[in-house]
Amino acid sequence: MTSPTAPSSEPRDSSVATAPADPYLWLEEVEGPEALRWVEERNAEAMAALGGSELERIREEVLEVLDSQAKIPVVVEADGHLYNFWRDAEHVRGLWRRTTLEEYRTPTPTWEVLLDLDALAETEGESWVWHGASRLRPGSTRALLDLSRGGSDADVTREFDLETRTFVTDGFVRPEAKGGAGWIDRDTLFVATDTGPGSTTTSGYPRIARRWHRGTPLEQAEVVFEGTVEDLAVSAHHDRTPGFERDIVVRALDFYHQEVYLLGPDDVATRLEVPTSAEVSLKREWLLIELREPWEVEGVTHPAGALLGTRLLDFLAGDRDLEALFTPTPSSSLAGVSWTRSHLVLTVLDDVTHHLKILTPRDGVWSRRTLGAADVGAPALGTLSVAAVDSNDSDDLWLTGTDYLTPTTFSRVSLGDVAEATGVTEATGPTSAVQVEHLKRGPAFFDASGLTVAQHMATSADGTRIPYFLVRPTGVEGPVPTLLYGYGGFEISLTPAYSGGVGRAWLARGGAYVVANIRGGGEYGPGWHQAALGKDRHRAYEDFAAVARDLVERGVTTHEQLGAQGGSNGGLLMGNMLTQYPELFGAIVCQVPLLDMRRYNQLLAGASWMAEYGDPDDPEQWEFVQTFSPYHLVDAERAYPPVLFTTSTRDDRVHPGHARKMAALLIDGGREVLSYENIEGGHGGAATNAQAAHMAALAYTFLWQRLGG
Repeated sequence: MTSPTAPSSEPRDSSVATAPADPYLWLEEVEGPEALRWVEERNAEAMAALGGSELERIREEVLEVLDSQAKIPVVVEADGHLYNFWRDAEHVRGLWRRTTLEEYRTPTPTWEVLLDLDALAETEGESWVWHGASRLRPGSTRALLDLSRGGSDADVTREFDLETRTFVTDGFVRPEAKGGAGWIDRDTLFVATDTGPGSTTTSGYPRIARRWHRGTPLEQAEVVFEGTVEDLAVSAHHDRTPGFERDIVVRALDFYHQEVYLLGPDDVATRLEVPTSAEVSLKREWLLIELREPWEVEGVTHPAGALLGTRLLDFLAGDRDLEALFTPTPSSSLAGVSWTRSHLVLTVLDDVTHHLKILTPRDGVWSRRTLGAADVGAPALGTLSVAAVDSNDSDDLWLTGTDYLTPTTFSRVSLGDVAEATGVTEATGPTSAVQVEHLKRGPAFFDASGLTVAQHMATSADGTRIPYFLVRPTGVEGPVPTLLYGYGGFEISLTPAYSGGVGRAWLARGGAYVVANIRGGGEYGPGWHQAALGKDRHRAYEDFAAVARDLVERGVTTHEQLGAQGGSNGGLLMGNMLTQYPELFGAIVCQVPLLDMRRYNQLLAGASWMAEYGDPDDPEQWEFVQTFSPYHLVDAERAYPPVLFTTSTRDDRVHPGHARKMAALLIDGGREVLSYENIEGGHGGAATNAQAAHMAALAYTFLWQRLGG
């Protein structure tokens, strides 16, 4: 969910009176003439330093991957059609299209094009970027399409007719804003968006949910729920599950706390009395509660990371007999939850590798079966991701299997009557009830025969073991240029994935590639994430530094040949590697980063992340926030490795001023710095495959130049 009015980038009154004046504040004026001239000069310098035949070769190699006609068209199903959004060299902004399962099974399916985004952009004179579609189901011919100008988080919602393949005349249109809209019925939506002064939170997201009837002005849509300006956001949606229709409101208090309400007659809101830190989901008669913190209920303490289940009506009546559907172990965590018609499918991470647990409620008992990667024909040291084909009418799953060296597979898994096939409450391995149909396999974009993948552990400063994946050439003696990637925040887990771009631009040229599973992520559940929150943020950076040292100690590389790369929160990680651990790296690529942690909460969506980092306007919290604010850690006397900053003018999530100001500070200090800002792209940094390939080529060319490739 996203908002058109970002918080002002002008300084505001602060309780931290000791903060010095910022000489680069003018670079926060996103489209200010002086700031844009500075951007143009930096872009020219970057192209002068990196442009040439190698940049062009890498760009072409990556673009060929992104535009490949052989890549997998991932689909979702609705009313007998499979829907897909597709971009290639001919359709740079993309096609929204559909086919049938029978056609999809063929090598070259015939697609019905519903919307050509390139043609729309040309007709309307807008740089439209696809943000997604929501079908009104079942049986309807209407959809809500979300489109963004240039890739920003703020977007518009427009009603679309699937039969005429045109936008509905006088249909629903939500003006450009951070927010969203969803179907209640053909003539009614829930909408949360910017409707004028006072309708958004300090984070720039909607604070009001409305019920919008066709033919009435949006501003007059009836209010069903209001949060406060200090909240993160408010949203509402309608559950259309037959026999269990209901309206649900979510009041996000911050990034990790929320209140969930059921709307009854006259929009009376009944709150589900669960911890605000818990994630809540509803399906048919079931209430699922995923805990971020321990919860004591009627004398039983359920641990953080557990998934609890109960019947919703029993819970609303006061019954607290909760079934533990998943309990974490020191090595395992819950990575995902999906319902089919009859089953609850859990995706579990165990030491950063996946397996599935199929749970089936029957006569008050949950039967359980575990399926490993081999049981569904997926790579062992890889990633499994699943989604229900139709959670109301089908027991089928879409399953994606991938690892670093094996091209991705896209399959349809029919679970059938798994519970009856097991005959017991707990079972492991395949069963005749589980049928796997491999529908598509991605192409091999690079030769993996001379490469190996291994998982290793590094030891962090406090003794914690930190896992990481290492992809390297087989049988090569001596150190090689190595790229270390990390993120470490917001409960996001980094798991193996096949990347033709990494394979061609880095591995095929003889480099090693490493992904670090540092604290702050979600690889080992809530505790792994919470270990690096706020005042403990330093642990994430100590973890990443420990992996860097371990690579050198193993002889994989040298510090001079070791590069690091990360974006967004990973860009903050890179900023701290640059300023706190410069001796460990030969070069750093810092993408769409947070860097000025003194002002991050005043810029765009920054206020929404204070639950992750802390409030710099609180003097006590600034004491620890400043210890990981790279913009304030630059030391005029310290040597730093070469660094490339990249960002986007259209990024309305992480302000481009972070990268601009840090680059300016280092450049004026005489450091080796390159900076490149893409005009389009939003927080993703690119709006088209060509732009994405160009941005990737800049990074890889910079790294090869600096790391001795």
